[in-house]
Amino acid sequence: MLRFTANLSLLFTEVPLIDRFAAAKANGFNAVEIQFPYELSAQTIRPELDAQQLQLVLFNVAADDLLQGGEGLAAVPEKKAQFKVAVGQAAEYAKILKPEAINILPGRCFDNDRLEIYQATFKDNLRYALNVFSPLGIKTVFEAINTLDMPNFIVHSSTQMLDIMAEINHPDLMMQYDIYHMLMMQEDPAHFIPQYSDKIGHIQFADCPGRHQPGTGKVDFKQLFSIIKSSNYTGWVGAEYQPLNSSTNSLSWLKNSY
Repeated sequence: MLRFTANLSLLFTEVPLIDRFAAAKANGFNAVEIQFPYELSAQTIRPELDAQQLQLVLFNVAADDLLQGGEGLAAVPEKKAQFKVAVGQAAEYAKILKPEAINILPGRCFDNDRLEIYQATFKDNLRYALNVFSPLGIKTVFEAINTLDMPNFIVHSSTQMLDIMAEINHPDLMMQYDIYHMLMMQEDPAHFIPQYSDKIGHIQFADCPGRHQPGTGKVDFKQLFSIIKSSNYTGWVGAEYQPLNSSTNSLSWLKNSY
């Protein structure tokens, strides 16, 4: 069986973040992930995970202004010191919350003349993060995001992710493979995942187009989940979609146990 996580940044947003852990458990999840957990202290989250018997599988390093339309943090040369502070913050949370992986969002570059500098900075920052997270027994992952939803994102294809991993060549560096984003970039997850499952540290999904729950777009999730299940991928599969209507009503895909 596939192991699913609920992304608490997008699911169960009908209630405050602290109450989403119980909502996830009540709806059949045994694990969760959070994009940015930092509105709550790790000391607040830990007892809630324990009370609900949930595992927190993944969260992100803070990304500065990325979600507000800015360049983000991990690739901006002038923000290297700020990035190190954010990695330190993630590490302190990780010591308490024990995630399997921490995700780093590459971010945007608005000046093509500086793109190579941004790409080099991102790789340097990945190396720094690996040196912090690996001693904690935590994988470092990073993801490609489509350039329709997020123009100028510096990593937007699976080929770019593979190239970065090959260059850095660290056993704890893996890709976070987001099915929705790759479909938006006209890539085929059904072909990619079986071929490169050993390089994927975490999978996320949403239907496409729309980024809503399975059954609202064009993706055959019964087939896709079967392909993931039969591949060598052994990690978690994160439900990171924007529910149409209520979160609970969006979960027929989970109850059908593809």
